[in-house]
Amino acid sequence: MSDPSPSPTPGPVRIGIDVGGTFTDAVAVSATTYALLGQVKVPTSHDHADGVAHGIMTALEGLLDDIGVSADDVGFLAHGTTQATNALLEGDVATIGIVGVGSGYDAFATGRLRSLGRLRLDSGHPLPVRYSALRDPDREGAALASVDRVLAEGAEVVVAVEPFSVDDPRGELAVLEAARTRGVPVTATHEITQLYGLGKRARTAALNAGVMPRMLQTADLVERSIHKAGVTAPLMVMRCDGGVMSLPEMRHRPLLTVLSGPAAGVAGALMGEKVSEGVFLETGGTSTDISVIRRGRVQIRHARLGGKETYLSALDVRTVGVGGGSLVRVGGGEGPGRADLTDVGPRSAHIAGLPYACFADPAELEGARLVRISPMASDPGDHAVLDTGRQRFALTVTCAANAAGLVPEGDYARADAGAARAALAPLAEALGTGVEEAARAVLHKATERVAEVVEELVGDYGLDRQVCALVGGGGGAATVTPYLGRRTGLAARIAAHSEVISPLGVALALVRESVERIIPGATHADVLAVRAEAERAVLSQGADPAGIEVDVTVDPQRNLVAAVATGATELRTKDRTAGADDETARAAAADSLGAGPGELTEYASTGQYRVLGLVRRPRGPLGRLARERTHVRVVDAEGVVRLHSADARVDTLVAAEAEGRIKDLVEERTTYGDGGALPPAVWLLLGPKLADLSGVLDPGHLVALASAEVARRAPDERIVAVMEKRR
Repeated sequence: MSDPSPSPTPGPVRIGIDVGGTFTDAVAVSATTYALLGQVKVPTSHDHADGVAHGIMTALEGLLDDIGVSADDVGFLAHGTTQATNALLEGDVATIGIVGVGSGYDAFATGRLRSLGRLRLDSGHPLPVRYSALRDPDREGAALASVDRVLAEGAEVVVAVEPFSVDDPRGELAVLEAARTRGVPVTATHEITQLYGLGKRARTAALNAGVMPRMLQTADLVERSIHKAGVTAPLMVMRCDGGVMSLPEMRHRPLLTVLSGPAAGVAGALMGEKVSEGVFLETGGTSTDISVIRRGRVQIRHARLGGKETYLSALDVRTVGVGGGSLVRVGGGEGPGRADLTDVGPRSAHIAGLPYACFADPAELEGARLVRISPMASDPGDHAVLDTGRQRFALTVTCAANAAGLVPEGDYARADAGAARAALAPLAEALGTGVEEAARAVLHKATERVAEVVEELVGDYGLDRQVCALVGGGGGAATVTPYLGRRTGLAARIAAHSEVISPLGVALALVRESVERIIPGATHADVLAVRAEAERAVLSQGADPAGIEVDVTVDPQRNLVAAVATGATELRTKDRTAGADDETARAAAADSLGAGPGELTEYASTGQYRVLGLVRRPRGPLGRLARERTHVRVVDAEGVVRLHSADARVDTLVAAEAEGRIKDLVEERTTYGDGGALPPAVWLLLGPKLADLSGVLDPGHLVALASAEVARRAPDERIVAVMEKRR
């Protein structure tokens, strides 16, 4: 991502807007170069008559004025919002009317869903639930009467629940029709997920319904404002899994916007920083959100809301209460050398209502002494601040990072070095050490829990430390990531324009959709049908058919077939037809392998990718040489390692013959053991696409999916297959 570079004719632009709790940030990105053209920050307009929509429009209008383009030049506009997240956190949700469909045992099962009213949101408020039974949905007027009963009890939104609606949704459809007759928002469990599990499915649908009225109101206001401003591009909304969705889809499933804040930052790292394997840390003033990118993909799991697991597929993000504004905590006695550093955070300078000491004029800190306070009445009195007799200043992680010289010039968190050292001097005296030693002690203590979480994620997801990178985003990126890299031994860098990494992620994000199905004994046709459904979903939201990638996972133990489709809108037009030059590709692959460029062999190439690597023969536990392994790196057109393997084979095929050849190669490289057949993990390079089939363990399903990918290519096109031996 290059520096902001306004041009008289910047061409078509992509706009990303991130609505935070305090500020709304907007950025404009060139659709052809992805260069950042401009950025603005305005207060989030919670209290305005139009709500956050007013802040979105204020930011958009200011941004277009700054970069000198008209509304006609906007070809892509997306926004991320914390509204749904905040509604659940604060308990500000609509009253939910659950209509339980069924008789006999089904009526008993749905009746138990009254207990959802005991579900406690993070605020401590219970989920407001009303319940009505619908025993015979086929009887004329019965569904309408059930809806009327919950509306009479104060329900503002309706949820249709039927035990086996994933197989036959007729009862839920009757409730949907009745609620729409009454003009109230409504959702049904079969629309939220096709997975079994009545309680979990109903819980997810109820939470979706709870945030629906507010989100629909905001969506209508934003859409009207955008059209009034002359923007004709369809409005997209950030999802919690790192992609964007169309506004109609958001109206249908607003719960997908919950937890989308961290997802926007990861999307920025994935698309703007081209991270293929690493840990992304988004550091603000109070906390750091930590998430994983593995083999070019964000990592997803079912989110827990209100203390219970849901079917909401969201970014796997771990939050640690340490940020750039976290306060230093000091124990021990008074006087030089008698104190000891006990902790850092989770309280921040913001909560204490104090300015950062490192951002003060050094003259303001003259004569400052270290005192200990309680930021809140219930807090321990061990939080260290500087008292000059005229004013108090907070000692923060940002102060320590600047005093240690780890914040680069021009960074959002950069402070005057003299001020930072002056800020740390009283602490250093109390600890009986030098200023730099005190600063590093603060950073070491601050990153303790962050380092633990990073190591957990590296282990949980099997990240390759040889290529794993730590990438810092957020306004406080430089206060945590550089020191953490030294501590863990992992390569670390700060993302370009880290302070606006979230709106950048919104601007660059791909359209995304996931489909999950429980299919006992799934056939090849079943697997292909799930894949096609995910592909159709992103097509319907404006994705360019030529660039859609679908990753399929088949879990035979859970009978789960899942497909995640991603695709770029047609405006995302950066030219990727030319592959990286040989020198750039070799340098990138060699760096990730810890080898010299001249040691590498090029195994294959396409117009967009080069496949390079080398053969190594590692030593076993007793020092004996193990079998040879081919280490492979796939480098894309921009010189980024998109795929890495420590034990793979590479084959170049012609599309017309690829189907049969892939079948033969899979059979040849399938291993057999007590657990049955284990085929290789397979990736296919097809034009600009890198098709990931590594989540499929059944050889037949694998060949069927590969055949579906190959069938779309020209007969004489070269296709590269990378097959990794599974361990």
